[in-house]
Amino acid sequence: MTEPASTSSESRRHQMFPILSARDIDRMRGFGEIRRFSKGDTLFRAGEPGPGLFVVLAGTVSIVQRDGLGHVVPIERQGPGQFLAEIAQLSGRPALVDGVAEEDVECLLLAPERLRALIVAEADLGERLMRAMILRRVALIESGASGPVLIGRPQSAALMRLQNFLGRNGHPYHEVDADQDADAKALLVQYGDVQVLVVCPDGNVLPDPSEDALARCLGMVDSIAHDALFDVVVVGAGPAGLATAVYAASEGLRVIVVDCRSYGGQAGASARIENYLGFPTGISGGALAGRAFVQAQKFGAEMLIPAQVASLDCEAAAAGDGEPGRAKELAVRLTDGRRLRARSVVVASGARYRRPDVPRLSEFEGRGVWYWASALEARLCSQQEVALVGGGNSAGQAAVFLSQHAAKVNMLVRGPSLAATMSRYLIDRIMAAPNIELHPHTELVRLNGDGAEGLNGATWRDRRSLVEHDCPARNIFLFIGAVPETEWLDGCGVTLDAHGFVITGHGARGGFPAVPAAPLESSVPGVFAVGDVRSGSVKRVGGAIGEGAAVVAQIHARLASSPQTAA
Repeated sequence: MTEPASTSSESRRHQMFPILSARDIDRMRGFGEIRRFSKGDTLFRAGEPGPGLFVVLAGTVSIVQRDGLGHVVPIERQGPGQFLAEIAQLSGRPALVDGVAEEDVECLLLAPERLRALIVAEADLGERLMRAMILRRVALIESGASGPVLIGRPQSAALMRLQNFLGRNGHPYHEVDADQDADAKALLVQYGDVQVLVVCPDGNVLPDPSEDALARCLGMVDSIAHDALFDVVVVGAGPAGLATAVYAASEGLRVIVVDCRSYGGQAGASARIENYLGFPTGISGGALAGRAFVQAQKFGAEMLIPAQVASLDCEAAAAGDGEPGRAKELAVRLTDGRRLRARSVVVASGARYRRPDVPRLSEFEGRGVWYWASALEARLCSQQEVALVGGGNSAGQAAVFLSQHAAKVNMLVRGPSLAATMSRYLIDRIMAAPNIELHPHTELVRLNGDGAEGLNGATWRDRRSLVEHDCPARNIFLFIGAVPETEWLDGCGVTLDAHGFVITGHGARGGFPAVPAAPLESSVPGVFAVGDVRSGSVKRVGGAIGEGAAVVAQIHARLASSPQTAA
């Protein structure tokens, strides 16, 4: 039987705002310190780094949402036995809400590192705290009343780019439609008729910001040096990179993860993954990646997202060769000039979809041409005819998802069928969908439209008959091939195969006598590769997660054979 909606809502609220028992609080005292606040004091403020988790011992604290435009929305009043935190406080990220003392307040404060220690040491209590913090973040996202304010026109490419970025990173935001709000439209004109205007919680205004500029305004990524020597630097926060971080950090290694855009990689954009072990009804890629992201932070892995990697520096490792007592050291250089020192590096940078050789493609990217299919794009396709190019599992998942919104989905594949490249369950789902039409032996040849209005149609060709077909599709989704993200490895001696993927294991080392490499180790000692970026990988989420788990044992063996240097 299905629970009544009110019962379900009450249960969720009870989990979101639990009352801690005296025994729970006693267990937490050894991990925190007493703090006192006077009436009217602010315990934490939206947009500023949070100090950690507060347990209210006496008094009442008001929790409110506040955006950059000054709108204030009450959320909750919390008193003795309740705690103040959401998932950002695992790593000391900026708060998304304000906490103000309504009267004199006494609290127990657990700083982020002590909070993580409590969650690991006290499994039952930690589970309840984690569940509540995750549910609070979900509620903030669903409410759309906290975080930055995005002002723009609904179908603006710049607005959708920022919405996608924030959504993929699990960050709440509030959208104001400039076509419906006269004041918002006037603001855009005031700033030079920009496409999108972002107001951060601290009041800063960003006209047409880059994703990096928005992330820094929100405090999503720090600018500190990170000079310590890490046991593992993981480049890429897809399933393979996150699995590496979870297993390595849970075993006590010092780990930092770097990704240029968001956690989840290509898998994070999947509407539903139905063949991953343990989820019989399926799970979205975003939900799976979000859980792994939180899990890695729970064990103490540091996250730098978004942060762009420029290169792998192997000079220190080479300098350490043959010097007794000195460990070989690697370094990952970021485009902002920072340098992350590492005893081992895991290349988990994945692969991006190939851009087909179609005229004017770049002109329509973000204006009708997409490389993912999220709820934002699905909304644009409501009751429209669309085209999707590709025959792999990601293409199949996107086609099934889009078919629930679009009037018709044209699926273009170069081969004779989907059998060689797609899982059977997805093929069956596609064949059963009345509004998905498969076009075998077909390639996209032209895009139609203009720069002002965006895409308004496409042309494809049957490769056998050479007959062309014009379609009024205003949205085209591209899921073809895979280009490995390995340019940043140039100059460090990492051996790649003919397609640019990292070679690992037996084929990675040469010379005489040949030096053996671990199964997931590259030609450079201490540099490992997992997931889609690795030559010979299975290009599946389950395989990537398995490699991320397996590589940690090989890292342990590598570190055990090298003496440590001082951090």
